[in-house]
Amino acid sequence: MRLIANISMLFTQLPLAERLAAARAAGFEAVEIQFPQADDIAALQDAAGNTGMAITLINVPRGQGDAVGLAALPEQQEAFRAAVATCAGHARALGVRKVNVLSGRPAPGADPALCRQVLKDNLQHTAAVMEKIGVQVMVEPVNPVDVPGFFLTGLRPALDLLAELSHPNLALQFDFYHMARTEPDLCAAIAQAGPHIGHVQFADTGGRHEPGTGSIDFSAAFAALRHTGYDDDVSAEYNPAGRTMDGLGWITDVKRMIT
Repeated sequence: MRLIANISMLFTQLPLAERLAAARAAGFEAVEIQFPQADDIAALQDAAGNTGMAITLINVPRGQGDAVGLAALPEQQEAFRAAVATCAGHARALGVRKVNVLSGRPAPGADPALCRQVLKDNLQHTAAVMEKIGVQVMVEPVNPVDVPGFFLTGLRPALDLLAELSHPNLALQFDFYHMARTEPDLCAAIAQAGPHIGHVQFADTGGRHEPGTGSIDFSAAFAALRHTGYDDDVSAEYNPAGRTMDGLGWITDVKRMIT
């Protein structure tokens, strides 16, 4: 497994493109970015070339204002398809291997069955678009404590969705932090998700800070992940308790756990 950094959350004291060099100096092997903007692309291309740091994953744009995704919103299907087109362009330009889809927060009173069907249709569309450019699509369950009203919460609903779609270009984005908040046993959840896991992120509970600041047993979790056969990126996606560089003492231990 390879340790990477989510530079939308880490090294935020620096301009976005400069965070690639900071991540490399800290010991990360690649990066991911949540929502790169069109104005960021050229600088990110230069930074990736200069540092040798690949950009592994980006998200499909989440919508306007405080939106947390569009994929399960019946009234936003046109906007979602436009967001997928934007994401595909950015993915090609940045050479990413994966994109993540966020289901979003439906309006109060929205029909859950309709929202679910819209999510399925939008995932099928995204998988087809991204397959043409060699990019794998993730779908991520998010815990409802941090994001009240989020449509796709919990492991079982996400796995059921993937099983029904049965598309070779769709996989699960498994975030230790979110899963630790919705599942009774994180290691059991990792085992259950097994071959459906296409990307992994992590932060500790309960403050979503650095490993070692909460209750997750990372040694056990990474051992469970290795047992599934997963051998891809694991991304540090947390809110630093202070300055990013002052809280990186966990890296040596985590690198030992994943190698």
